[in-house]
Amino acid sequence: MTPIEGRTGDPEADLWETVIGLEVHAQVMSDAKLFSGAATGFGAEPNTQVSLVDAAFPGMLPVINRRCVEQAVRTGLGLNAQINLRSVFDRKNYFYPDLPAGYQISQYKDPIVGEGEVTVDLENGESRTVRIERLHLEQDAGKSVHDMDPKRTFVDLNRAGVALMEIVSKPDLRSADEAGAYLAKLRSILRYLGTCDGNMEQGSLRADVNVSVRRPGAPLGTRCEIKNLNSIRFIRQAIEHEARRQIDILEDGGEIEQETRLFDPGRGETRAMRSKEEAHDYRYFPDPDLLPLELDPDWVEEIRAGLPELPDAKKARFVGEYGLAPADAATLAADREDADFFEAVARGRKDPKLAGNWVINEFYGRLNRAGQRRADSPVTAEKLSGLLALIESGDISGRIAKDVFDAMFETGGDAAAIVEAKGLKQISDTGAIEAIVDRLIAENPKQVAQAREQPKVAGWFVGQVMKATKGQANPAVVNEILKKKL
Repeated sequence: MTPIEGRTGDPEADLWETVIGLEVHAQVMSDAKLFSGAATGFGAEPNTQVSLVDAAFPGMLPVINRRCVEQAVRTGLGLNAQINLRSVFDRKNYFYPDLPAGYQISQYKDPIVGEGEVTVDLENGESRTVRIERLHLEQDAGKSVHDMDPKRTFVDLNRAGVALMEIVSKPDLRSADEAGAYLAKLRSILRYLGTCDGNMEQGSLRADVNVSVRRPGAPLGTRCEIKNLNSIRFIRQAIEHEARRQIDILEDGGEIEQETRLFDPGRGETRAMRSKEEAHDYRYFPDPDLLPLELDPDWVEEIRAGLPELPDAKKARFVGEYGLAPADAATLAADREDADFFEAVARGRKDPKLAGNWVINEFYGRLNRAGQRRADSPVTAEKLSGLLALIESGDISGRIAKDVFDAMFETGGDAAAIVEAKGLKQISDTGAIEAIVDRLIAENPKQVAQAREQPKVAGWFVGQVMKATKGQANPAVVNEILKKKL
């Protein structure tokens, strides 16, 4: 928890606490929409993925998509949540130009998934458990396009009827950084489960953020909702601005109005959109075209049995099985493909921690600097593992390995072949190294005397040996010989 200071100058008496809850809208990975057979592919020509149901033609009846229900149950199980064997679809009534029926089929009092939780790792090494209040299924609306004509708005119904999972958290978050970490962890879990691709830039994962402020320990303040944030960076910025805006109003003697706001990324500020609706404003009632959804307990257990190893379990295994530091294990376990890549590199290695270090710092560091994705890398997991094998065998040093790694990225070549072609194999011949050490000792009596008084000075000799061998001398052999000679 990170309190925010007010403006009175008294850092102890003038603290405010931010209280945050997120409503995350995750598009279900499914080839068809929630209640129709229309396609859901991203980037299609406008209005080419619209059925008569999506367009709300008279007499068209919704038919539930079993795959979407399965994905919601799978997500609920991945969130350690209660699966409700009976749930109800309701009509949520409001008017948007891109909502043809004038209502959205959603769930209200009887959602498909009840309370669950997500454990979030924070940058300071601590963790926080964020409670999930509910997960419900609902339809997405279409999209209004305002920038194609100066006088007219166009409507694209491709998204109309696409299945969404709305995942609502309790107000357990206390800072913008915690909210960002929570959404990143939730996205990681969804991707592991294969229930949402998490591509925020495409709109398949977005969040409404509820923000209020209070004095520490005081009752909850009046909240404002910031709609449709589609990046973790924007979520952090919006929370920080909104919290400060509310504090300034309260310290000036004003009151916070409950309202829905939008975030302007260009200005880095929120602005009022409309007064906040309550549930009764939507006139919820059970959809008369859909029977209550009743799940077979055995079917739910089949789904549970098919769950993959999730990020928290994988992190714990990486710590226990490979001896990784918890922070490194969390980094590697955050993405399923990253975790698989690491395990492919570490398989058969004597020192898995060396594999973890190379994957995180060297491999992904190189990709980030080059602006590349893992799929674009000429260095495969097998090739990287081969490079580490040369380090473990003593054929090359860690410093030379970095040069070899650069050559692998440039040429896509094999580490052993590059070492052989460039003559980079590490010198471990004690006779050859001893001859160099003897020469250096004879030529540098002053440094010899200093090294015998101050053992740290021996490092100078190590550097000279490495220079003489162009970095190819085995450091362990060099240090052992110097220790005896000096």
